[in-house]
Amino acid sequence: MITKRIIPCLDVKDGRVVKGVNFGGLADVSSPVTLAEYYSRAGADELVFYDITASAEGRKLFTDILTEAAQNVFIPLTVGGGINALSDFERVLSCGADKVSVNSGAIANPNLIAEAAERYGSQCVVISCDVKRVDGQFRVFAKGGRVDTGMEAIEWIRRCVGNGAGEVVVNSIDTDGVKGGFDLPMLKAVCDAVDVPVIASGGAGSMDHFIELFQTLPRVDAGLAASIFHFGEVAISDLKEILSQNDINVRL
Repeated sequence: MITKRIIPCLDVKDGRVVKGVNFGGLADVSSPVTLAEYYSRAGADELVFYDITASAEGRKLFTDILTEAAQNVFIPLTVGGGINALSDFERVLSCGADKVSVNSGAIANPNLIAEAAERYGSQCVVISCDVKRVDGQFRVFAKGGRVDTGMEAIEWIRRCVGNGAGEVVVNSIDTDGVKGGFDLPMLKAVCDAVDVPVIASGGAGSMDHFIELFQTLPRVDAGLAASIFHFGEVAISDLKEILSQNDINVRL
């Protein structure tokens, strides 16, 4: 049985971890290095770092914070934000990242995923897709959820996986920060479309939401969350214990 992963997400803006609702209303949380070290000790299976304004501001992703964090955590680290070229993959990986998450960069250059997968391997390439319902359709958004691309999300994700992405992070803008539960219909559509690991992101508000996620959608490989971990509402060790008690395989 595949072990389900619990992944805290660190959204970084101006060198600080922030968290908002529906991709807006950002509030300061903590130092990313301090928080990364804490989660590494607390039982997280992986960490995700997003420089959430790098693409919108047209700049390179932070590297000093990433380098310091990578030197002090001992679990896999996925990094995204401002990834627009192979040189960005190289820079992030050289700072200590294990996987690179690409979103707006792949939208602007659809060949980027194939080029990165060929050079670094599919296991290193993560397609992160910000998705929102528009007129009854799952729509892809770019620039940190600010720009509606007009593209249908499921077909876009299928195309990215076909080009070599080895993992998919599905960020539901509709449920982000609302704490009402993961977007199960959206996640089911993605799981039905691809055969690579799928990470659910957006909406976790309680331990029950993780139980519901993994029991309803066994194909989902991991649950990603931010505020419930950042603000101490759920301890990862407690969450994993509850999941195990519900016959969901996790690393204790």
